[in-house]
Amino acid sequence: MSQEEPRLNDYGMQTYNTRDLIVREDIMGKAKELASLISTSEEVKHFQQAEQKIQNHERVQSLIAAIKKKQKEIVAFESFKNKEMVAKIEREIEVLQDEIDGIPVVNEFQQSQSDINYLLQLVISVIRDTVSEKINVEAGTEAPPSTCGD
Repeated sequence: MSQEEPRLNDYGMQTYNTRDLIVREDIMGKAKELASLISTSEEVKHFQQAEQKIQNHERVQSLIAAIKKKQKEIVAFESFKNKEMVAKIEREIEVLQDEIDGIPVVNEFQQSQSDINYLLQLVISVIRDTVSEKINVEAGTEAPPSTCGD
């Protein structure tokens, strides 16, 4: 079996197809460890509790079912090119959505989703910034200027 020559870009650096890259086991292990840690956070626990409340809330579930039904109606009327009925049903969906948005457990659920998203974005930012710092330091380069104007 012959070994392929490495592919080089215009700058003489070896290039890889992302499908060919194999992530190191230690990195994947740490990523899974971090995911496990995040899954036990207060934010995730709060989200799971809020999700359970939503699933057990009869009015919320009936409103969700009504919205889904109306969305299917919109698809049918769109296929018949009936713009008036589509607009009418869209207004009905807005009314149902406004009612859902006014229910406290829905607000709690949405806030818990926001909290988890914030936590995940924070973790991603810390990883990105830390890797960027290490690359700049190890390569012996200075950080790029914060502004372009002189």
